[in-house]
Amino acid sequence: MLTIYHNPACSKSRATLEILRASGVTLRVVEYLRTPPTTAELALIVDRLGIRPADLVRRGETIFRERYAGRELGDVDWLAAMAEHPILIERPIVVSDAGAVIGRPPENVRRLLPAPGG
Repeated sequence: MLTIYHNPACSKSRATLEILRASGVTLRVVEYLRTPPTTAELALIVDRLGIRPADLVRRGETIFRERYAGRELGDVDWLAAMAEHPILIERPIVVSDAGAVIGRPPENVRRLLPAPGG
């Protein structure tokens, strides 16, 4: 099963969700602004992505500029910031048992899909 951390207001997120639904995979959709991931879930996501928590932060968001711009935060602090302010989380994120991708561009998600006929 794949999980997409989805923001329906985001065109990239909608396009990624469309690719996933068209593929027919079993899918869990998490609207992460309504149901934010915990710090533990975020830690698992960044581990699966193979990145640092700071790399998952959307730096163009107002809350980032107001509270975090220019600050040196550690991994635990970035995880806590994203859990408290989920708008900071880059989107969409698709997670599977085998790994994870950020759907920018949406076609990135194809890396997690089974091969046709497989």
